[in-house]
Amino acid sequence: MSGQSDPRGSTFSAAELEFLAEDETMEIVPNLSMERLSLISGDFGPFRPQIATQVPIWLAVALKKRGKCTIRPPDWMSVEKLTQVLEAERDSASSFEALPFHYVEISRLLFDHARDDIPDVYMVRSLIEDIKDVRFHKIGTGLEKLSSRTYAMKLNLSAMEVNVIRPFVTGGLETFYKLGNPEMIQESERQEFRRPQAADRGPRRELRR
Repeated sequence: MSGQSDPRGSTFSAAELEFLAEDETMEIVPNLSMERLSLISGDFGPFRPQIATQVPIWLAVALKKRGKCTIRPPDWMSVEKLTQVLEAERDSASSFEALPFHYVEISRLLFDHARDDIPDVYMVRSLIEDIKDVRFHKIGTGLEKLSSRTYAMKLNLSAMEVNVIRPFVTGGLETFYKLGNPEMIQESERQEFRRPQAADRGPRRELRR
């Protein structure tokens, strides 16, 4: 299901990350009456008009598409909160502000399906893009400082950010570790030498179009 963008680490597509984020819960205000729903992820409801309740994002989006609810954006998606986060991200060269693990995917889902429920939606979108840019700049700077003495990294990153840097971090640390352990390099070379070589059976017949 996930695409292999690097032999040292697999990554998820944007659609797959969004699918995972849809299980996060969000508050909605329904305009319909419906009894409790028993789902694999839990029980939700009952639903009564104008009484807020928590549901998975996928259900919130489904109800929103049918005009059966409004979605209340999470507190962290306010202009005031995002401005504070952006300022804090810019003030610190190494630390990362606490944001939901799927903040990128959640915001994208709301921008796509519930933009009319987001106050100051264009400012919110701009702030989130700025936060992403600042955080990626700090991540890039941090990766440049990796050395052979780096055995672990502790970063407060989101799903999308982890997904992007995983192949580079794991591959880089593996390379540094091998450089610091000659025996590991020799073992890798022995395995390569023992790998059976494909027999040369002459030119292959071209497949019929």
